[in-house]
Amino acid sequence: MDDGAFEELYAAQYGDLLRYALRRVQEPADAADVVAETWVIAWRRRGDLPPNSERRLWLFGVARRVLANQRRGQLRRSLLADRLREELDATVSDSFPMDGHALDALRQLSPEDQDLLAMRAWEQLTADEMATILGCNPAAVRVRLHRARRRLRAALGNESPAPAGPPRGVADGPQWITQETR
Repeated sequence: MDDGAFEELYAAQYGDLLRYALRRVQEPADAADVVAETWVIAWRRRGDLPPNSERRLWLFGVARRVLANQRRGQLRRSLLADRLREELDATVSDSFPMDGHALDALRQLSPEDQDLLAMRAWEQLTADEMATILGCNPAAVRVRLHRARRRLRAALGNESPAPAGPPRGVADGPQWITQETR
């Protein structure tokens, strides 16, 4: 099939294939993907296309198989996402040594403060290591970490600069809030 004949086939069948796909998917973008993939396959196999009277049906057959592949892919992704959510839930419950009050206080902080405190507490990174990750110098990390700890103490309702015991709701001691990173 020459390029001109392929262009004619495309012009004649594009709309029908798009409507076919739109009726079978939830998102218009998914229908567009199905049609695009169908035409890619047709282009690659343009030398093997059936006679004129059967080309339309052949294209619908290709689109049908593309839709089936898309559905299988979505199912695999959905099952994988479910499994990852379960693993994440298990990891989160094992990784947060604090009750709901402390976790709520942490969530009140900016994402940057949360990240700093998490890197120090849960990943147990030093200021030098955090500086490398953040692309700044260790002194800046220490200042930011000090300020994040102060904001967390305020969110916990404990304004004192160095609490004598663990802040309310923190089961694993105060070192990750009060201990300066050197």
